[in-house]
Amino acid sequence: MRYLILSDIHGNWEALQAVLQASEGTYDQIVCCGDLVGYGPDPNRVVEWARESVASTVRGNHDRACCGMASVHEFTPLAQAGSIWTMSHLTEPNAEWLRGLPKGPLTVDGFQLAHGSPSDEDEYVFSVAEAYPQRPFLTSRLTFFGHTHLQGGFLWSGDRIRALGAPLPGYGSTVLALCDDSKYLINPGSVGQPRDSDPRAAWAVYESDARIVRLCRVSYDYTVVLEKILAAGLPSALGYRLAVGR
Repeated sequence: MRYLILSDIHGNWEALQAVLQASEGTYDQIVCCGDLVGYGPDPNRVVEWARESVASTVRGNHDRACCGMASVHEFTPLAQAGSIWTMSHLTEPNAEWLRGLPKGPLTVDGFQLAHGSPSDEDEYVFSVAEAYPQRPFLTSRLTFFGHTHLQGGFLWSGDRIRALGAPLPGYGSTVLALCDDSKYLINPGSVGQPRDSDPRAAWAVYESDARIVRLCRVSYDYTVVLEKILAAGLPSALGYRLAVGR
């Protein structure tokens, strides 16, 4: 089985369409590590697509906030503005669907989906030092997570841990061959708002039979999203940051 692994779409319809077009024919099923909404100008289009097309997804912190399940007070000003706007524009059926999303980790065919860390759905895992304490919570050999908007991840071989990198600029993908005696915590990256200084939309494909994960990137026309953000009255910074992947 081949899985398209998405995370942190954040209402960015154009980035999502670029990913789906670039990955066409490479997967059998779509799963998601959360944060379908927040920041971007197309929350309803993204949620309606997910309701029809995504087999499994866990909730993200923006999903919870934008459907009224969590406060936005701890968000940055930009995140607050995006969440408040999204709350006022989400249809009730879409908001209700978000309220029903499960908390991660969620087991899917022998691997797991989480939004933040495996131990805390709101915890960021940026570094080896932050990832190392998560090993006892890795109940599967392979866990996909999001939240940081940074493509890559971590590999445990025994008690040793090392970081896994994203495709280099100019390259569309990199392949990770999974070892049976290791454990992995892999971030597919953000579809709609990368923060690793690479503005290309990010995703992963997991081939369970071949035991490989392919980390992928694709360019898209972020100016279309910027124009929508400006027309919607959202903070312009939410659009301009897409140009630099920050």
